[in-house]
Amino acid sequence: MPSPRVAFLGTGLMGAPMAANIARADLPVTAWNRTPEKAAKLVEHGVRVVDSAAEAVAEADVVCTIVTNAASVEDVLFGHGVAEAMRPGAIFVDMSSIPPKVEKRHAERLAEKGVRHLDAPVSGGTRGAAEASLAIMVGGRKETFVDATPVLAAMGRATRVGPDGAGQLAKLCNQVIVAIGVGGLSEALLLASAGGADPASVREALRGGFSESRILQEHGQRILDRNWMPGGLVRNMLKDLDAVIEAADDCGLDLPFVTLARSLYKSLCDRGVTGYDHTALLLEIERRNEPHRVGDKPDVTPM
Repeated sequence: MPSPRVAFLGTGLMGAPMAANIARADLPVTAWNRTPEKAAKLVEHGVRVVDSAAEAVAEADVVCTIVTNAASVEDVLFGHGVAEAMRPGAIFVDMSSIPPKVEKRHAERLAEKGVRHLDAPVSGGTRGAAEASLAIMVGGRKETFVDATPVLAAMGRATRVGPDGAGQLAKLCNQVIVAIGVGGLSEALLLASAGGADPASVREALRGGFSESRILQEHGQRILDRNWMPGGLVRNMLKDLDAVIEAADDCGLDLPFVTLARSLYKSLCDRGVTGYDHTALLLEIERRNEPHRVGDKPDVTPM
């Protein structure tokens, strides 16, 4: 069976390394990005870069996209002619993070054109994208998932969690845990510092106990380093928490911890801290507890 031909739309912080990893798996890849220079660097990985999204998908068996929000996905699909240009039977794999009900609408519209659909948002940040170790949460038909597996496997570990929209719901569950976990971690390290303990030693002491997690490992170190260079953006976390609250409302649920986390991220965004890593939630908690601060290192911030 020939290797599936892949189109990759959206080659930003996440998309560029993801597309490169697909190419490293010896799958033919054509890429497009709204800002062409962001896609140009993929040529060195054997990726063909083209000028239009419609051209990129015309011969593709699997089309992957990862863009900022639901409006961007809508624009790529129906504004840039992707839905019209895709061949019947081809698979559109949306790896962006958007509301589940929007994803379901896209699946229905594509089905009318004979195009198959998966929603496959990811977790693992830029490091996971570079290392091909992303957690990929997939919604859609089982047969479609099986057919797309060679492409998904080139980027990480893919798990089908249910029908169309279920992948996005799983991503929202991920963001609930991450947002609340980062908040708890920030408060814990601030408490350690204010109480006279060394926060770095406290983090090390907690390793291996019940609070052990990738959040404690990776985000804990990022907070100690005060490194706010983005892996996952503050503004994207706020977008996702808005989607969590919308989904919870649709289910008749009250999620108080999510509501609090959302308000803290909203305060950060209102202060203009939108392009920092989402672990910069610490800055909002510190602001509410001035003059207390975790550590004495200077902040490493985006330009």
